[in-house]
Amino acid sequence: MHSPFVFDLYLNTIKKDPIDAEFEVIESIRQQMLQSRQQLRITDYGAGSKVNVSPIREVRDIAQNSKKSAKLGRLFYRLINRFDYQHIFDLGTSLGLTTLYMAAANPDAHITTFEGCPETAKVAGQNFRRAQEAYRTTKHDIATDIRIITGNLDLSLKSQVEAYSKIDFAFFDANHRYEPTIKYFETCLTKAHENSLFVFDDIHWSTEMEAAWEYIKAHPSVTVTIDLLAVGLVFFRKKQPKQNFILRWGFWQ
Repeated sequence: MHSPFVFDLYLNTIKKDPIDAEFEVIESIRQQMLQSRQQLRITDYGAGSKVNVSPIREVRDIAQNSKKSAKLGRLFYRLINRFDYQHIFDLGTSLGLTTLYMAAANPDAHITTFEGCPETAKVAGQNFRRAQEAYRTTKHDIATDIRIITGNLDLSLKSQVEAYSKIDFAFFDANHRYEPTIKYFETCLTKAHENSLFVFDDIHWSTEMEAAWEYIKAHPSVTVTIDLLAVGLVFFRKKQPKQNFILRWGFWQ
């Protein structure tokens, strides 16, 4: 590995994975979701699920099949905490568990999270309020500025991006197809800066996502990418030489 920045990031932020008591609130909510038999009518604007194509799903099935584990949430927590990211875009709320890790990483963060399905967004909103209330009884703080934008991301993303002066951190998990992924990337790119970090989910999920990842790596605005197999990290640090890394990160669970 020839980049001191990437070496330090991997050794001290990506690889280190302490289990903090701060996460207990979020994981308690996860357990509630894994046991919930509440049924939701799913509106899906993306590539859909490979596991369950039914429009009626139980919350517990969504929580089980989303594959967004506590391990991923903790990674986001460490990245946001390390770089003190405040302006955060979360493209794909689902039940809001990963979003809560972002919120716990920086109590001063302003988080805009996008969910296509109104019924899923309602459950996520309940989880945000539940977590914020629970954190008031602990020594930890959590961001309270979490806005859920509901509906088709193709229609809402541009105006939301334009309302921000910058985007520090963005997680792309809304539509696992080539054209939407590139469109969302280039829309958010207009507010990226030297220290921004974009994270793309499931970069090897399909041939379309593989192609999107190759496009992103080759983009002239991108300098450093880190392929962690499950997700890809994208940096725009102009002083860094253009390099693409593939690093061992471990399993989801």
